[in-house]
Amino acid sequence: MTQDEMKQAVARTACDYVAEHLPVGAILGVGTGSTANYFIDQIAGIKERLGGTVASSEATARRLAGHGIRVFDLNDVEAVGMYVDGADEIDGSMAMVKGGGGALTREKIVAAVARTFVCICDDSKRVGTLGRFPLPVEVIAMARAHVSRELARLGGRPKLREGLVTDNGNQIIDVHGLSITDPVGFETRINQIVGVVSNGLFAQRGADVLLLATLDGVQTFLR
Repeated sequence: MTQDEMKQAVARTACDYVAEHLPVGAILGVGTGSTANYFIDQIAGIKERLGGTVASSEATARRLAGHGIRVFDLNDVEAVGMYVDGADEIDGSMAMVKGGGGALTREKIVAAVARTFVCICDDSKRVGTLGRFPLPVEVIAMARAHVSRELARLGGRPKLREGLVTDNGNQIIDVHGLSITDPVGFETRINQIVGVVSNGLFAQRGADVLLLATLDGVQTFLR
């Protein structure tokens, strides 16, 4: 089974999980990225059960709308019953690195609102210690150099992601060479740097459920 096939398998399982655990008529939060795209294609088959969706990026909103799935602004809904999204890395405590697709801030907002956060990924994303994947940090453009210097002082090698402007009009610095042994503390420390909008550590609000695609099938882990 290829990695792409594993992504499709976990997307199907996630759709079944939503159908079983999300109350009919509830709002579903939907993430961004290749695995999330497969998931969107799957939930098109159960869209009548959904009260609507909240998208974590403009790209996700377009894909949902293309399937005829109703998309709400987060400010217009009272609650998000479940949020389903992928991860670039996830550790045993359900802390994640996200933001490879550049949507980390909106993903983090939707995750904060959702009652249940379901992470969907293949087993190449499961790690003992976060940091192998560069940590994305969304920054205000005028603070880019300052934030880069501060991130270097924390032990990373910051590099501007060229040619990308986020949906929020900001830039992303990818921090290489980290070994994140205290994800909650490190997430807080980066957020305190002036000019940082958010960072791709999802540790204070980690996943509640992990659906992990492996060569032996999709496994379910609970926090």
